[in-house]
This record gives sequence, structure tokens and C-alpha cells, in this order.
Amino acid sequence: MARDETERPGAERWVPERPTTSSVLEAVQDCRGCELWADATQAVMGAGPEGARLLVLGEQPGDREDVEGEPFVGPAGRLLDRALADAGIEPGGVYRTNVVKHFRWSGMRGGRRIHQSPKSAHVAACAPWLRAELSVVRPAGAVLLGGTAGKAVYGSRFKVGESRGRLVDWPSSLGTADAPGWVLTTTHPSAVLRADDRDAAYGELVADLRVAAEALGAGS
Repeated sequence: MARDETERPGAERWVPERPTTSSVLEAVQDCRGCELWADATQAVMGAGPEGARLLVLGEQPGDREDVEGEPFVGPAGRLLDRALADAGIEPGGVYRTNVVKHFRWSGMRGGRRIHQSPKSAHVAACAPWLRAELSVVRPAGAVLLGGTAGKAVYGSRFKVGESRGRLVDWPSSLGTADAPGWVLTTTHPSAVLRADDRDAAYGELVADLRVAAEALGAGS
């Protein structure tokens, strides 16, 4: 990119003082907290019921999400819906979002933009939006999909394989009063789509999500 990638003031100045579902959806479109806005079609805020008991957190919007303005509407999102249902969780009752709200990409392949994972600086710049979403939704629990989401919450040393499928606490270091009561980490659905043994990878994802379903049932 020709623009200066060091200009990352963070999203805090664009986040409404008293966030609501409608106010964050409107305000995020003006966000200039990092340079990713310039190459994205639009910012993609989370979607789902305001009082959802489960929040699902992924990495960033993909090509289709960037065009349509909704999270998890591509192939990975459809697989996620199926896995949630197979685990006993109603997909329509889940609030789903990403740690980074603008699509980072590099080049084209077959008419589609090639996904490029966000840097830790992009995750840090976007963190105020996640805090705003938590204050609006106030979920009972959260499922983190993949390494970027995990590192956004637990830091750079996080590894999915070391904690997947287990309930852990939301870290106090993030300093939010609206933190979920528990967190479960698992692989991202896009990794299932790329797996050599897709059936086995899908089964592992569903098994992890069943742990979340049991936690939601215990808290009802």
C-alpha cells in the first residue's frame, strides 16, 4: 500500500459514548482508526440479537462480508450455522462479529480478493468496537474462532490447540465490565473448509460447540 500504515490512532474517538446497536452500526462506517478502511468497501459490524446469550468472535470480514455488509455470510459462515445447529445452538440467537471490522486483502484470484490476515496493530486499533459490542450485547458466553480472535483476547502467545474445547475465564486485562462469564476457543470454520479431512475437522468443531451449548444450558 502506498499510504502510511503507521497512521493507526485507534477506533476510540469514533465509538459512541453510550453505544447502542444502531449507533455503533452508523458510527463504524466513519472509523479511521487504522488504514484498512481505505481498501474496504465498508466496515462490517456484528449482527444478531441485542440480548444474545452467546457471542461468536472471528477474525475479520471476508470478500462477501465486505460486499454485503454482514458478518459470516460466506462459505465459512454457512458452515458455522450448520455446526451451531448440530451442536444444539440456535444460529439465529447468536451474536456474531469479528475482532477487525474492515477486510484486509492483497491481490485478486479468480475475481475474488485474496484474504490477508490482520496484524496485531489492526486488532489493537479495532478493540474499542468489540468493547462497545460487549456493552450492548452482554453475552453469557463467548466462542472464539481461530488464532486471531484468541490472540485479540489473550495475547500474542495464545494457541488454539492448547485451549480449544475448554471453558476458560475472560481475561481481566481487557478491563471491560460487560465481559462474558466464560469463553470457549475452537478453530475457525474457514480452517475446516481448508482441511484435508473436512469431515473430521467439522466433527471436532461441533464437539467444541457442544461444550458451549452445555454451558448455555447450565446457565439458563
